[in-house]
Amino acid sequence: MTVVRSTLPESALGVTGTALQDTLVDLLGLSLIGKQAHWNIVGPRFRSIHLQLDEVVATARAHADTVAERAAALGVPPDGRPETIAAAFALPGAKDGWLRDTEVVDLMVSALREAIGRLRERIAATEKADPVTQDLMISITADLEKQHWMFQAENQPRDEG
Repeated sequence: MTVVRSTLPESALGVTGTALQDTLVDLLGLSLIGKQAHWNIVGPRFRSIHLQLDEVVATARAHADTVAERAAALGVPPDGRPETIAAAFALPGAKDGWLRDTEVVDLMVSALREAIGRLRERIAATEKADPVTQDLMISITADLEKQHWMFQAENQPRDEG
C-alpha cells in the first residue's frame, strides 16, 4: 500500500530511503548506547559525563525523529522497531554491567566516530539523489562531531609538569 508518493525519481528514492533508514538505526542505537552508559557509569567524573550522555541521547533522539519524518515525507515508511534496530545496528556497544568513566568516554568516542563515518558516506551517496536529505545528514554530522570532540577532550591526560 502506497500512502505517500515521493517527488523523487525511483532510483533517487532508493538511495535516499536507504540512507535515511540506516541513519535512523544508527541514531536510535546511539541513543540506547548513551542511556545504557548513563545508567551504569561509575567513577570520579560520574556527574559531568552522566549529564553529557543525556545531551548525546537528546541529540540522537531529536535527529532520529527528523530523519524518520523525512523518510515518511518521501513515502518511505521509517522502521524504528526494536527488532529492526537490533538486527541492523552496527555501532560499537556497551559491555554489560558497571562502566568506568574512562570506559564510557572511550565507548562514546568510538561509537560517535563510527556513526560520523557512516553519515559521511551517506552525505556522499545523497549528494545527487536528494540534496535536501544530504543537507539533513550534514546537520546531523555537525552535531555528532561536536559531541565527539567533547568526549575526546574528556580523556586527555593531565600535564604533570
